[in-house]
Amino acid sequence: MQIRDYQQWLAAWDRARGWDRVSPSHTLVHALEELGEVARLLLQWEGYKQAASQEQLRADLEEELSDVFVFLFKLAYQTGVDVEAALARGQAKADGRHWDLDKANAELARYHARQAEALAQMVGGQNGRTDRDS
Repeated sequence: MQIRDYQQWLAAWDRARGWDRVSPSHTLVHALEELGEVARLLLQWEGYKQAASQEQLRADLEEELSDVFVFLFKLAYQTGVDVEAALARGQAKADGRHWDLDKANAELARYHARQAEALAQMVGGQNGRTDRDS
């Protein structure tokens, strides 16, 4: 299915149920609610919280991400945004901004170094204490 086709299908599906008459701000709140569910699942994905199983976690993530996309597509049709055209413009913007792969790789290396530093501070020394605790 093409992105534009999905956006048109969703608008018609909502219209048939009267759900197209919901305010865009409420649609955004619903999207944020679903995004919160994705955040909870990512905590499980990264091991911060216990997950039932990897298979169930992946299925749950798929479902919740789909819910987020539905509300974002709805918000787009409510505000007259053509998602397919917007994504094409975003792709061109990214290609223009991050064309130099050496710079992109250097930025990724800096990111990984900062993450390793942050983890080292969290783990700290004995009894989980960091230098800042002294």
